[in-house]
Formats: sequence, structure tokens, C-alpha cells
Amino acid sequence: MLRGVQKHFGALHVLKDVDLSIGRGEVVVLVGPSGSGKSTLCRTINRLETIDEGTITIDGAPLPEEGRALARLRADVGMVFQSFNLFAHRTVLENVTLGPTKAKGVKPAAAKARAQELLARVGVADQAGKLPGQLSGGQQQRVAIARALAMDPKVMLFDEPTSALDPEMINEVLDVMTALAADGMTMLVVTHEMGFARRAAHRVVFMDRGQVVEQAEPEQFFAAPRSDRARDFLSKILTH
Repeated sequence: MLRGVQKHFGALHVLKDVDLSIGRGEVVVLVGPSGSGKSTLCRTINRLETIDEGTITIDGAPLPEEGRALARLRADVGMVFQSFNLFAHRTVLENVTLGPTKAKGVKPAAAKARAQELLARVGVADQAGKLPGQLSGGQQQRVAIARALAMDPKVMLFDEPTSALDPEMINEVLDVMTALAADGMTMLVVTHEMGFARRAAHRVVFMDRGQVVEQAEPEQFFAAPRSDRARDFLSKILTH
């Protein structure tokens, strides 16, 4: 998927020769210290950030530069951000139906039925008529996940989806993500939630200073990381 990817922000070299592939149905969790390039890497996959060198392909096809092909790609690649990015003046149901009707030409009745099904799946069916501001942060993030799923994406990207949430709301979002993983959704997740990484990931990828330092199955990574940098990182965040 990513080969030899380089990215600079001015003098800052944020992605250094990154190679990463994700198989269909695989859940890959990106971990590492703040500023290691995880979110930037995530955002390059649907071209929210452009790259300076290297290649990114999805299903064997390179990322389109712009225009309709890029819009189609973004429909295939669902993204859930730290901030929920919902339309504040539209109801929850409208937020979820807007993409399919506008970008994919789905008929309103079909989009509404699918939206209600997805809102039930993420546990907020009873909030469909409310505005986002009337919901808790955890509920808003679950609506954001439903909105991404409404486009029937091939892959879901999660960029620290729980970092803006109060502690008691984090698990309700992680539970939805765990269920998605169990259903076979292809996922790339940037997170500091190590419990989720242990529970749901097929592979943990550790980044530091713009580089992929190591990758392994969760059991291997948490029990016996191979690199000093990963060992140091885990010793700071795992208190037991």
C-alpha cells in the first residue's frame, strides 16, 4: 500500500521512507510517541496530505491526484477524526445520509433506511432526530463512524478517534470499533489505547521519528518488543 513514502513540512522530515501494507480484512494499529508521524501517515492514504516521494496504492491502483477520481477514492476510504467533524446544523440522520445521496447518487429512502440500520449498529438509533450538539462526545463519534460506514468503504482510517473524549466515553467508541474489526472491516487505527491494540489488532506498527521501527502481532509486540525505542515507549505508557 505505501512504498518509500517521504513527507516534509518545510524543514521537518515527518515521514522517512515508510513502507506499509495492509491486507483486506486486516486491522493494523499504529502506535508511537506524539510527533512520530502516525497521523500524517494516516492522512496520506486518502490524500488529505500529499507525499513528496514514494507511492501509495489501494487495491493496486495509485492514489488519484484530484477531481472525480479522488472523490471516488475518498468514498472508498472512510475516515474518522479526533474531532467529530459532523455538520452542526443537520440532524444525526441527515449527517449519515448526506454522503451516499450526494456523492453516490443513492436514493433518499434507501439512504435513510441504511442510515437507520448503521445508527442502530453503533448504538445511537434513538438519537437520529437530534443535532450533534445535543449528543455526548462518545455519541457524536459513533455517529461519525456510522457516517463513514454509510459510504460502504473498502478501508476505514481512524486518527486518534478517542483522544477528544472523556474517559468514560472512550470504551463505547472502542467497543464499536472492536465489533467492526470482528466483522472483517479493513482498518488502520492511530491510537494510544493499548487495550484496543491488544484486543482487536492483527498487527501493531510502532513508529518513531517518522519511521516504522517495528511491526508484530500484538502478543509479540507487548510481551517482547524487539527495538529499544519500542521497549522505552511501552515502559512509559504501560503502568502494569
